[in-house]
Amino acid sequence: LPQLGLHLPPRLTQQPWLLRYCTGRDGFSLRTLYRCGGPPGSPALLLVRDTEAQAFGAFSASTIRCSNGFYGTGETFLFSFSPELKVFRWTGRNNFFVKGDVDMLMVGGGSGRFGLWLDEALHHGGSHPCETFDNETLSSREEFCVQDLEVWGLA
Repeated sequence: LPQLGLHLPPRLTQQPWLLRYCTGRDGFSLRTLYRCGGPPGSPALLLVRDTEAQAFGAFSASTIRCSNGFYGTGETFLFSFSPELKVFRWTGRNNFFVKGDVDMLMVGGGSGRFGLWLDEALHHGGSHPCETFDNETLSSREEFCVQDLEVWGLA
């Protein structure tokens, strides 16, 4: 995660981070991820490793939570390590930052495509180029299986 530090908002670079959720410890459940998310308004770093050993994820300036609509700010971004870090920042074209419901977590969107999405069991997900971040597909394929997933928050 050190490489990511350079891309976080400056106010967060010196803050200690804490592992709030991980599938190895907490099981594979989107509901549990929401429950472990930390205080509202606290930033979150979502890190996914898929079964093809690709690592990628998203930074959200606010807690990952269940919501009726999209939330978040232009500080939100997507990233992938394949093999070097690539960061995809907000384009300003829409405000589809983060949306969480009981069935799915979505980051980035536009034209029915999500920059990153995960199902309620956190077993399957996908990544498509989207208008919010003008990103590449984060995984090697547009649909992937999750090997493990972590959410880091401020301590």
